[in-house]
Amino acid sequence: MTQYFIGVDVGTGSARAGVFTENGNLLASAKRPIRIWHEAGSIVEQSSEQIWKAVCGSVKEAIASAGITATSIAGVGFDATCSLVVVKADGAPVAVGPCGDPDRNIIVWMDHRAAGEAAEINSGNHGVLRYVGGSISPEMETPKLLWLKRNLPRSFGAADHFFDLADYLTWRATGSLSRSVCTVTCKWTYLAHEKRWDAAYFKAVGLEELAAEGFSRIGTDIVEPGTALANGLTEAAALDLGLPIGTSVGAALIDAHAGGVGTLGGDGADSGSKVQSRLAYVFGTSACSMASSDNPIFVGGVWGPYYSAMIPGLWLTEGGQSAAGAAIDHLVTMHPASAEARAKAEMEGVSLVAWLDRKATELSPDLTRAVELARSIHVVPEFLGNRSPHADPDARAVIAGIGLEIEIADLISLYIAGLCGIGYGLRQLLETLSRDGIEIGTIVASGGAAQSNLVRQLLADATNAPVAIANTDEPVLLGAAMLGAVAAGRYHSLLEAMKAMSSLSATFSPAGGTIGSLHERRYRAFELLQSADREIRRFAAVGG
Repeated sequence: MTQYFIGVDVGTGSARAGVFTENGNLLASAKRPIRIWHEAGSIVEQSSEQIWKAVCGSVKEAIASAGITATSIAGVGFDATCSLVVVKADGAPVAVGPCGDPDRNIIVWMDHRAAGEAAEINSGNHGVLRYVGGSISPEMETPKLLWLKRNLPRSFGAADHFFDLADYLTWRATGSLSRSVCTVTCKWTYLAHEKRWDAAYFKAVGLEELAAEGFSRIGTDIVEPGTALANGLTEAAALDLGLPIGTSVGAALIDAHAGGVGTLGGDGADSGSKVQSRLAYVFGTSACSMASSDNPIFVGGVWGPYYSAMIPGLWLTEGGQSAAGAAIDHLVTMHPASAEARAKAEMEGVSLVAWLDRKATELSPDLTRAVELARSIHVVPEFLGNRSPHADPDARAVIAGIGLEIEIADLISLYIAGLCGIGYGLRQLLETLSRDGIEIGTIVASGGAAQSNLVRQLLADATNAPVAIANTDEPVLLGAAMLGAVAAGRYHSLLEAMKAMSSLSATFSPAGGTIGSLHERRYRAFELLQSADREIRRFAAVGG
């Protein structure tokens, strides 16, 4: 019987499911929105129950749209944002915020309420910090757990399980308490290369209970992505998802890492290249850049090295920015012409950013020259800090060259300048990796914000590196489906699934010449503005 595999992706704003063949062809997909709550104090929360319902609705619709029977689904894989889920042993949610609502039991990845705890942890001389670029982020889980203990001690004490969202989904599906090496290594300080938690670290930072409990609440069985979990889908989960009881489920991945798995292994224009010479660049709400190496390479300000966290047997070095697509969305709404442009976009049934992208492409059909549309405007789009290579959560956006213009043409200039800023941030990361011995030959781009040819060409030109595109519209879903294919035994390893189920299509080469020189000058301006922001904050701190 023909076998199919389901990939489930839970992003910041939606849950999606896709049905794939064993060759990686997408038959159908579906999605459901998920709610998000924002409050003062950098609080961002979600509900695990609402997310599970969105997942189930998406899976059922995707199967129906694919026109296949549920019994032909051999395996399921999950990926999700690196958000903290707090529940009791029976799955009952536990409140994580000042509002006290137990339904809001997820601290979302972008929540920065624990910035103070992160700074406090970073002031200590903790060996595990070497494996997060020397500095832990408030987006990671131990600062959030410390905040929860201090501010909501009853919730901290009442919780039986602290999960990364991806691991919560596999637990909800199978009942297995196994955690993925991806989640706990990248976000919880698990030392995968030594197969242990560092008890001294947890005691030193004020989370001694977790160590005293033998880490039972955060994971004692750590497995590689794609490992078959328990006995597959439980009866309750199978009923929720509309799938047979016992359907194989693979250990999960963080969403960006699923994008890396879904794109890095395929043949293409650089078919002679190994995974180790490719950078997976997932450009969505945030941006994640992932490089793989045979040996551990320590890069200051860049997360990792993480052993087996994305591809089993390889070390992962991970950079990126907390706000990328979200930064562009926010940037363009700041311009006086945004309301007029949005109205035009709505009339054409597209988003504001998609409309601006279309108009910029019409103005510059030679995409290599699109940078000229930016004119005098320069943008450092660090609205939510700099994740890498500076590991500076207090960094903020800088915009230079704005005049009194209120026309849509000027809004397009701002849009292009913002995209260039995203590209220059990526170039900065590539240069940092290169200095420490990680040489990248090709950027493999994916994610919702990387769907446009204009964006792809600007990234190639801004970084002066070729940008390749995966031959699928849903690389993150595909990466998740590969987990299900490995769990079901269709492929013996994740690398084997990557080679069989993915391929590369087009490659965008950097323009060079005068356009390359223009980007070089703009890149120097980017770094100057970035430096100015740091200096201004230093002056303000001294003055305070």
